[in-house]
Formats: sequence, C-alpha cells, structure tokens
Amino acid sequence: MRNIALKVIGGIAFTATVVSTPAWAQDKVVKIGVTPGPHAETMEFVKDIAAEKGIDLKVIEFSDYVQPNAALAAGDLEANSFQHLPYLEAQVQDRGYDISSVAYTITFPMGIYSKKISKLDELQDGARVGIPNDPTNGGRALLLLESQGLIKLKEDAGLKATPLDVVENPKKIKLIELDAAQLPRSLDDLDAAAVNGNYAAEAGMSAVKDSIALEPAQGPYANIIAVRTADKDEQWVKDLIDSYHNDKVKAFVEEKFADSVIVSW
Repeated sequence: MRNIALKVIGGIAFTATVVSTPAWAQDKVVKIGVTPGPHAETMEFVKDIAAEKGIDLKVIEFSDYVQPNAALAAGDLEANSFQHLPYLEAQVQDRGYDISSVAYTITFPMGIYSKKISKLDELQDGARVGIPNDPTNGGRALLLLESQGLIKLKEDAGLKATPLDVVENPKKIKLIELDAAQLPRSLDDLDAAAVNGNYAAEAGMSAVKDSIALEPAQGPYANIIAVRTADKDEQWVKDLIDSYHNDKVKAFVEEKFADSVIVSW
C-alpha cells in the first residue's frame, strides 16, 4: 500500500490509500477457436470454471479444420481446441506454424457409418466409401478400413496414408474424398463413410449404436489444446488446462455425449 494524498476536510486530516491489484488477478481474455458440436459445447462448459481462475474465455466457432490454426498463428486467437496431435504436426510441417500442443482434451472415435448396409460384409464390389480429404484424417480412415479387412496399405504408409498407398482392394472400393464435415450429410449418396466422431455426434449419430465399425479406443488421435509456442509457459495457459482437466468437465462429457466422446486426460 502507498499514501497518495493528505487531504484536510473540516479540520480533520485523511490519508487516502490505494491497494494495488496484481496483474495476475485481472481477467485475461482468451479467444479460443473450436469446431461446432462437442468441442464447442465442452468449451462453453469450461468457461465458468476458467472464470474462477481469472480467464475470460471467448469461444469462437469455425466450420472447418483449416482456419483455427491459421487464426491462431496470425494472432487472432490465443488458443484452439479442435484437432488431434497428428493433424497439428502435419499443419506445422506443411505451413510452418509455430504452434504447440499443451494438453489433451477429448477423443472422438472414428467410425464407419452407412444408411444402406448394417454390417461391412454387405458392402458390394465397387461400393463408394467416403473418407476425409485432409491428409491426417484421410490416413486415419484408411487405417480403419484396413483394420476391417477392406483394403491393405503399404507397410510403411503410417498415419498419413493416402489412397495411393492402397496395395490391395479386393472389393474394388471407390474411395471418395470429401471434406470431413460433409461426410455425414453425404451418406445418402455413398454406400458407407468413415466419419470423425465429432461430426458423427453433431449429426446425431452414436459411435457405438450407429456405426458398423469403430476404431479402437486407444490410439494416437486424442484431441488437444494448442497455443502459439511463445505462449505455452504462460500462467493463463496453465490455468486454462487446469480448468479443462476438471472433474466437473469429465462428468459433463460423460453425461452429455455418452459413448460418442471420451475424455483423454
């Protein structure tokens, strides 16, 4: 505390004092980019918890997977929460973003969905099967198709497999590459599609009840919170992570999304 004035009123001297408010106690505005559905709904739930730690969380929705990283790198966001680590690593490599993962969030198991068949062995020769058109999620879909015996990939294809890595395709499946968000709406025109869990949930589809095949629960595709690398050690980042990794958030996810979303911390 410090004295800032000595004022005499009616013959009585008063000393005015000011209590300095530490910078960390002031609300830190954090604009965080998310995709619609579970990412957005979960982050909206996190807002109140973050507010208790002095974070004014502004949740901003993006309709695709490209813009949240571009906006973060450009300084229009402080963080984003929509992607898994392989996707971020591909974006960093391809676009030179100085962005880092700081925490795991939730996982949306990718599944194969169809409006025309109820099990994979009903898939006819030459069937049209949709997969995401971005490299990371496209590779994820191909690995899922391979795990179900529909195709075989080159041994060294890895997580970024592409249709060019398919070496065996006994049913001569036609792989239709579409934007990941479009796949649920394209099921009328496809025989089946590999759909990311968040878009399946957004479309009202249950991973366990509605999919005809589902990737294993354990895998490299847990989603993350990302920030600019220069910010990763900031106190607000630690407070944001603590707000997300909260038992109330875990209970919310389990109750709200049931088997379509699982926590990853």
